[in-house]
Amino acid sequence: MDAKKIRDLSTEEIIKKIEENKEELFNLRFSQATGNLEKPSRIPELRKEIARMKTIIRERELQK
Repeated sequence: MDAKKIRDLSTEEIIKKIEENKEELFNLRFSQATGNLEKPSRIPELRKEIARMKTIIRERELQK
């Protein structure tokens, strides 16, 4: 998800997406530890997406 689409979401929706991504990231790390990870490139993608969302939330806080 790119920054433009994230900015279109409300803050509550972004927080919900962050939680979903964190859960998926946890599951991917667990799969990686057991050796069953099919797409290892998904881990950095999720980390960057979570960071983008947190950055946008922080920007909104600073605007207030």
